[in-house]
Amino acid sequence: MKKTITLFFLCLTFVSFGQIMHKRKLSMLGSPFEMTVVAKDTIQGNEFIDLAVAEVKRVEYLISDWIPTTQISQVNKNAGIKPVKVDKEVFDLVSRAIKVSQITSGAFDISYASMDRIWKFDGSMKAMPTEEAIKKSVSKIGYKNIILDPKEQTIFLKNEGMKLGLGGIGQGYIADKVKELLFSKGCVSGIVNVSGDINAWGKQPDDKPWTVGIVNPLNKNKIFATFPLENSAVETSGSYEKFVVFNGIRYSHIIDPRTGYPAQGVVSVSVFAKQTEIADALATGIFVLGIEVGIDLVNQLKGIECIIVDDKGKIHSSKGIDIKKFE
Repeated sequence: MKKTITLFFLCLTFVSFGQIMHKRKLSMLGSPFEMTVVAKDTIQGNEFIDLAVAEVKRVEYLISDWIPTTQISQVNKNAGIKPVKVDKEVFDLVSRAIKVSQITSGAFDISYASMDRIWKFDGSMKAMPTEEAIKKSVSKIGYKNIILDPKEQTIFLKNEGMKLGLGGIGQGYIADKVKELLFSKGCVSGIVNVSGDINAWGKQPDDKPWTVGIVNPLNKNKIFATFPLENSAVETSGSYEKFVVFNGIRYSHIIDPRTGYPAQGVVSVSVFAKQTEIADALATGIFVLGIEVGIDLVNQLKGIECIIVDDKGKIHSSKGIDIKKFE
């Protein structure tokens, strides 16, 4: 996660049925952040959103690997040296991340931050890295080398040079924590969007559900389906803007942490779940696993659904989603 840059872009208020829908757009975690709440007036709306901003910062200063003073940064600093005691919140998040690694067979792995950045997606790379360089780039990755001690509440990275990065699950976790906090403070309806990690609860002031449109990344001007979000979450991972092509093969910026090679065949994955955290982590894992294996996994998970767009623009979905119903 990147350092926080707070920049206010827009503040909107919509009034209906004695309640207002108050929205604020800003930049946090180095990404777009949008918060919408339903409140009795603008004052309360701003209070709710101020609470949300404070919660984002609180969690960021626990789990960011960009900020040297965070607990995750301390774990990384002591890789191969000693275990580091962390807050229960951090310990539990890392523990859940490891469980996602297990069910995705390592396609999602928070030790991906140990990877050597040999792939460039800014137009500067003119040839593929060598097979040897690719293999070496992931030599320090491995969730099985993250040692958790529940009794001491410590995290230890077995190998020197290992590093945790919670970007693939942390933004979703933050969205969940914002929802949890605001609901506890009396905000009965809202929607938080942390750079595409979306969690919605309650309904809009006109009693209609919150909705989210899914775009085919190969035809961005067209939303192919609109879904209601009722006390649920969605996250989309995409490679339609960052990729390279060598020998006619499209390589995405999402790297398989097991092999060091970019994922192929998929341009976007949208995962629906009750919690943004699990949607966030699974979207990355499914992207790496590919269409058949990814959908097969989702079909075995209760309360999880997904939509995958392949590199030909074809749409695939898990068994619980009927795309035609939402077109």
